[in-house]
Amino acid sequence: MTLEPGWSWIEYAKLQEKTDSCQVSHTSLIHSGRVRTVMDDETVVVSGPGDVAIVPPGHNTLVVGDEPCIVIDFSGIEECIRGRRS
Repeated sequence: MTLEPGWSWIEYAKLQEKTDSCQVSHTSLIHSGRVRTVMDDETVVVSGPGDVAIVPPGHNTLVVGDEPCIVIDFSGIEECIRGRRS
């Protein structure tokens, strides 16, 4: 998927999901761009090209910088698309 500069889970998905943070686990590879993931416990991880991210439920992700972030999501996105939560 391609996440445009300025995209954040809070801004674009929170109202639809009706939760304070994403409640789906993701296993992803960052192809290009950068994302910042903030966990519910306030742990922060910034990921960029070549990074593999294993993100448990309870997070907010946002694109940082001016470049779109291309993410290959191996698990989790299908649950988001179907509206299922883990």
